[in-house]
Amino acid sequence: MQNKTEYTPVITLVSVSLILNFQLGIFLIRNNNLKLLYFLMAKSQQTFSKSEKEKKRLKKRLDKQKKMDARKADKDEHGSTGIQFAYVDHNGNLTDTPPDPDLKVEVELEDIQISVTKKEDLPEEDPVRKGKVSFFDSSKGFGFIIDIENNEKYFTHVSGLIDEIAENDKVSFELERGMRGMNAVKVTKI
Repeated sequence: MQNKTEYTPVITLVSVSLILNFQLGIFLIRNNNLKLLYFLMAKSQQTFSKSEKEKKRLKKRLDKQKKMDARKADKDEHGSTGIQFAYVDHNGNLTDTPPDPDLKVEVELEDIQISVTKKEDLPEEDPVRKGKVSFFDSSKGFGFIIDIENNEKYFTHVSGLIDEIAENDKVSFELERGMRGMNAVKVTKI
């Protein structure tokens, strides 16, 4: 006697879903609708950070809507106040009252200057300054001089000296732009 086993087909929900997806895929390929096919076959790209961002966006949108509703309710309750204005007074300050027309000053167009101050308009400055030697290393040939007027420290080199100097000497000097800032040159003892 032969054992004959019969196979009974077991159809599950998964197999039905796969068959339907396969048939839908063939239909979409035949109709050249590949974008929709890729969309249906793709896995969900929803990650934790994306869902958190979406929650934040939704919360922001709801907050904005609540604020709009509150403003609308306040307007309905208290009535419209209209457009609020800010005025500029005769000194250029912002105020909530209109400026007094009696305080208005007429300015001629020729009197308005929009430019950098010209060198001839600046007061003449004496180029010779006075200071005190705070540090000087004669073996290396450099030192620092502190200006008496503004207490700024300026670098000096032996090449910019006229007289020999030492620490705590009172000197007069002129300033010249160097590679790293202003340098004291033409240094003489007082």
